[in-house]
Amino acid sequence: MSKQTEDVRVETTGETVGEAKWAAVRELERLVPGLDRTSVRFEVLSEGERGLLGVGYTPARVAAHASGQPASASVESDAATWAREFVTRITATLGADVSAGVTEDESSVTVTCSGADLGLVIGKHGQTIDAIQYLANAVARARGSEHEIVVDAAGYRARRAATLATVAHRSARRAAATGRPVELDPMTAVERKIVHEALKDDPEVETQSEGKEPNRFVVVVPSHVAV
Repeated sequence: MSKQTEDVRVETTGETVGEAKWAAVRELERLVPGLDRTSVRFEVLSEGERGLLGVGYTPARVAAHASGQPASASVESDAATWAREFVTRITATLGADVSAGVTEDESSVTVTCSGADLGLVIGKHGQTIDAIQYLANAVARARGSEHEIVVDAAGYRARRAATLATVAHRSARRAAATGRPVELDPMTAVERKIVHEALKDDPEVETQSEGKEPNRFVVVVPSHVAV
């Protein structure tokens, strides 16, 4: 008879429900190595309240649950195997002593690097890991793959997601206060999705993507001027 695994539960807060969920996932990943993000279950305890122009808000609060057992091994798709091997070759060329693991869902493949030289892989302000991710996606598209490739190391993407959510909400307050659209820096499709998700329930603004890859960016538009 197999031993039942213990359910892990955490509670986190954030400026929005989305930010609180990201914080919960990061905490669960710390507690459950090899966490399967798709298995995480969320319970919204409080949606929070926004003050005037975002000042004096009450934070949102969520509970997240996950099995204490890491995701079981599964057969990699061709896209996942290719992405893992591609990132491994790139990091080896950089001289980084790291290994690469891979997880995937219907639309994306995440290659996670671990090892002694993660600082070399991430680079200053994330420039190196972003370049690796951009190159992986460019080659994947040339091969006809429809999967988005995400390259991660030491929770960098989770921290980046939290930063993007903060930038999104600050931009939303600025757009609402000035009545003018706010253009964000160019981002990958995965990062643009984070911004769109962070602001999708904000009644004061709407978001839209403009420009062409790789310089496509998000514009935060006051609702009364959105087209």
